Amino acid sequence: MHISLRSGLGALCALAVSAGASLANDALPSKKRTALGLYLTATEAVELRTRDPDAVLIDIRSRAEVAFVGVGEGIDKHIPYMIVEEGWQFDAEKGNYRLIPNPDFLVAFEAFAWDRGLDAEATILLMCRSGSRSARAANLLNQMGYRRVYSVIDGFEGDRGPSGVRDVNGWKNSGLRWSYRIPAEIAYRSRAD
Repeated sequence: MHISLRSGLGALCALAVSAGASLANDALPSKKRTALGLYLTATEAVELRTRDPDAVLIDIRSRAEVAFVGVGEGIDKHIPYMIVEEGWQFDAEKGNYRLIPNPDFLVAFEAFAWDRGLDAEATILLMCRSGSRSARAANLLNQMGYRRVYSVIDGFEGDRGPSGVRDVNGWKNSGLRWSYRIPAEIAYRSRAD
């Protein structure tokens, strides 16, 4: 059996990445873990996109979050994984308005994937507010057959610090470029629009 240097190095790199992902997986809260175990911080996501321009970065936060909190520069598409429940129902237990799964998420993602020519081996980066929804969305895309789906574990706003404010990490707190202006080409449009 002959193994080329290239494939041997590829196997070593894959082993190193999976070993690192396993360690990261053990350190993450369960709500941020994915079946694939592929994780990046917001800063690492930007660095990966610099090295691999074919990698796609999808913001999966709700429309309200993107509109009022801002959007990262270089996002390829905004496709909400969860949406605010019609009528803005208040969830007293969570102290916030209820989010429900976006019934158009898979359809919108598949349309984007088709337009971009993404296949099962495409590198897909998902970012939400702080890494929980992106983990669930990554698992969903994995179930659809996508094998290189990364969750941005600190998200756009990051984790909460001791005071309860999201000021620990994340896209905005890492000094990455962002704006309140949503570029038309990345804007989410549902089937109802």
